[in-house]
Amino acid sequence: MPATPPPHGPYDTTSLRNAAVRRLLRLREKDTLTHHHVRLVAEAFAVHWRTVRRWMDNADTHGGTYTPQGRRHFSLTPAMHDALARWCGNTTAAHRELAADGLLGRPPTSLATFHRAVNRELSAGQRAALRGGEKARRRHDVHRLRPHGHRNDVWEADHVEASVWVNVDGRRSKPWITWHIDHATAVICGLAITPHTPSRDAILAATRDAVLCGGHHRPFGGVPRKIRVDRGRDFLSKTVDDALKKFGTELIVLPPYSPHLKGTVESLNAAVKHTLFKGLPGYAHTPASHRDKRGVPIWGLQDLLDYETFVTLVLNWVEWWNNDHTIARLHRKTPAQAWQADLTPIETLDPADLHTYTLEHVATPLKVTSKGVRWNAAYYVGDWMHGHGNAGELVRLRHEPHHYHRVELYDADTLRYRGPAFRSDEMSPEQARRLRQAQQREANHYAKKASDARKNTKARYAATSTPAPLEPLNRLTASQAAAQLRELQTREKDAHTEARPDLLPRPKPASVRWTPPLPTPRPHEEP
Repeated sequence: MPATPPPHGPYDTTSLRNAAVRRLLRLREKDTLTHHHVRLVAEAFAVHWRTVRRWMDNADTHGGTYTPQGRRHFSLTPAMHDALARWCGNTTAAHRELAADGLLGRPPTSLATFHRAVNRELSAGQRAALRGGEKARRRHDVHRLRPHGHRNDVWEADHVEASVWVNVDGRRSKPWITWHIDHATAVICGLAITPHTPSRDAILAATRDAVLCGGHHRPFGGVPRKIRVDRGRDFLSKTVDDALKKFGTELIVLPPYSPHLKGTVESLNAAVKHTLFKGLPGYAHTPASHRDKRGVPIWGLQDLLDYETFVTLVLNWVEWWNNDHTIARLHRKTPAQAWQADLTPIETLDPADLHTYTLEHVATPLKVTSKGVRWNAAYYVGDWMHGHGNAGELVRLRHEPHHYHRVELYDADTLRYRGPAFRSDEMSPEQARRLRQAQQREANHYAKKASDARKNTKARYAATSTPAPLEPLNRLTASQAAAQLRELQTREKDAHTEARPDLLPRPKPASVRWTPPLPTPRPHEEP
């Protein structure tokens, strides 16, 4: 490796030397050039005056422009670039192939010279792209900082999977967090936590939590001017777009593979992993000392946090982030201090006015019966229905996506808001748990049967160390093949009972007085 030059130089002075030589050439054209001028330039550049004369001769040769030749270097050819790309940036392997093909000359260029040429002609980002693709190259990109703006000018939203296993009704699961963060002040305005992969309902719940201020919604929020999101399918749904447009909020959809364009929320995702998840039991990325021989974390189900405790810890961490955590780009202020120091007016909303916000509607009008409004195989009842004789009226129903415990009802003709309604026949948590366990057992049963079938039909071949035709290993004898064929035919006969075990045999007719169908005439007979 070449020695690192000292900080005071020498630096490249080619352009400065070119300007000095042009000045000397102009003096020579006017017949005012003297040896004293040449010696002054030589003294300024700490060279001999004859060197300055050679600079002038070089400029005469290249049309008046000083053009130093420099040292000759070994350069990469297109074939060498192709070999580097084919070997994914492995310089040694590419050099070995090129030398074997005779593309490095006779005798071949040394490996050290080839390495120097690669490092000289390819940047660090280009070499990283050859080794790890576009994602590795982006780590070497330089990105400018956006203007911070003012609060509620731009928010950034994203999903992040918690790096912690949590006990969710007796099952190991990784919850997801959906949140909105203000770009200017780094305040977390709202969030929603789900024990499974989030969908648009999590985005709408987080948006509702961020827009409202006060109470459990925290004192931060309001109506933002813009929200930056990635190209996630949930963020691009029509429901989310319509919900944001109601208050004039612009949804900015960023190009793919550009996490640097929403760096504030990406930094938040990394911060919660390093400052919260790593210290919790059930951390999914434990070192090798916390894993068993199969590489599975040793956390047992009894060691994991329950879902409610996990949500409480995340909310406490959000309070710490907003009120106690200082950030360098905020001049060592907390996000709450930066929010309070910003005097930009906040557009607040009344929670009572948001009964239609972030809701989907059911197109068909529904009738209010004595049991309430029936929808989605359940009855919904509201306090406003009692004592007013509402039975028989038609209403329209709106609900938050995937949330069926509460709906909002409107008059079918005038669309006037009537009030909320709640599901009256809600199953108990124990019933829901038993139903999920039964469904899981059924799914596991058929999954095992499918796995066995794939295992039996998968071809296996003998290992070989010399070029030879494939030799199957699981070839059956004639008797074994006949036995399996009989078993498969028996399964086909019983398929209807296995697919629908709840079907009962058709009862015999109560009377035999029925007219048998006419026999189908043969082609040569008259009907």
